[in-house]
Amino acid sequence: MPETPRSRPPGAAPKARPGKAQEGGAANPKAASAAKKPTARRRRPTPRRRAAGTRPKRPAGARPKRPVRRRKAGKKVSRRDFTALAVGWSMFTAAMAVGLTTVGRFLFPNVLTEPPSSFTAGFPDDFAIGVVDTRFKERYQVWVVRDEEKIYALSTICTHLGCTPNWLEAESKFKCPCHGSGFYITGINFEGPAPRPLERVAVSLAEDGQLLIDKARLFKFEAGQWEDPASFLAMT
Repeated sequence: MPETPRSRPPGAAPKARPGKAQEGGAANPKAASAAKKPTARRRRPTPRRRAAGTRPKRPAGARPKRPVRRRKAGKKVSRRDFTALAVGWSMFTAAMAVGLTTVGRFLFPNVLTEPPSSFTAGFPDDFAIGVVDTRFKERYQVWVVRDEEKIYALSTICTHLGCTPNWLEAESKFKCPCHGSGFYITGINFEGPAPRPLERVAVSLAEDGQLLIDKARLFKFEAGQWEDPASFLAMT
């Protein structure tokens, strides 16, 4: 029932109507706050909130992506993995070594270093009469012999099959260990299958007075070449 001036007690102010501001006065605080409050917007449904039937379909033939497993940092290597790595690196190292060795042999082939064909053997007085000097047998394949008249050098190659005889001081002869051929101190053959005497090599005096032996020049007894002055050094 609306309030009339008659029903209002004397001296009381008229009541303001709800939702309306009094004439010449301030508005209701609750109404003002409600008027200033913004209206909430309705959110659109996100893909997660959509129903299962409204999800986009995957193209035909496309494979689902598998989750990538990332290795944790600092993961310990197992004994099996360590053994496999060790075996693999060992095989790789061995293969590299073999390959480098093959390449090295191809780039640097083996070269046989042969002794020179001529060499100095010392002064004539260094050789005793009737003694076979075997110092040059291993390196130069030569024996140096001195008798009362001359110095000559014999090749250490047996005339049978090319073996190397030995000088037997007690028996004063050269004896071949292969087939038993025997030679005197002069080089003449006297036993065994050797068909001819040992060969001599050239002997001369060098500029400094030493014996110069030249293996490139050979002298054969059966050919009469032992009479050549180059096959011996006369001491008389």
